[in-house]
Amino acid sequence: MSTSQQPAEPDSYFERERQKLIQEISSGFEDLLTHTNVLNRTLEEVYGVGKDFNTVAELWGQFQKMAQQKQEPTSETGVPGTGGRNFGASVAR
Repeated sequence: MSTSQQPAEPDSYFERERQKLIQEISSGFEDLLTHTNVLNRTLEEVYGVGKDFNTVAELWGQFQKMAQQKQEPTSETGVPGTGGRNFGASVAR
């Protein structure tokens, strides 16, 4: 069995254009992949920064809760500077 190979013919115009378009498409996909990876890294950085601000926001929220608790008067509150209770509030009428 002998296989006969056809002599190498120069590529036709169609084949050259086809190869050129395939190269352009391949290059376009490589660019797309590169830009997608850059976008992914940027989004991960933004998410990381957001998480950092989340802990700061929680800390400020705790400060706000403490400030609100200080401002809420209670019946057990004493007269400032006396160290005692507010006896005027406990007097029965």
